[in-house]
Amino acid sequence: MKFLKNNILSIVAMTFLFTLVMMDGSYAESVFSSARTKLVDLFKNAKMVVFVIGGFGLIALAFQAIFGKVKWPWFAALAFGLAVVAAAGAVVNYAANTDGATGSKFGDTMGKSQGSGFSEELETWN
Repeated sequence: MKFLKNNILSIVAMTFLFTLVMMDGSYAESVFSSARTKLVDLFKNAKMVVFVIGGFGLIALAFQAIFGKVKWPWFAALAFGLAVVAAAGAVVNYAANTDGATGSKFGDTMGKSQGSGFSEELETWN
C-alpha cells in the first residue's frame, strides 16, 4: 500500500501515456478539432465580455480623468489594452500564417469583421 501512495502520480501518468499511444489517430483528430472549436468560441465570447466591461471602464475613467480624480495614462492604458484584445485574433491568424489554425477566421474587431455588423446591415438596406 505504501508503494501505491508514493507512486500514484507516476502510475497515473504512465496510464495516460499508454492510453494516448494506443489511441487511433482519427480519434485524436476529432478530439482536437472539437477542442479547437470550443476554444475559438470561448475566445470570441470572452472578448465580448471584456469589451463590455472595458467600455464601462473607459467611460468611468474618462469622467474621473476629466475631473482630475485619476491620471490620464490610466485611461490610455485601458484603451490600449482594449485595442490589443481587439487585434488578438488577427495576430493569431498572422502568426499561424493560415486560417486553418483556428478552424475559422478569428477576425479583428478593429475593422470590418466576419459577423454581421452595422456596415453590412446598411449595405442590405441600400
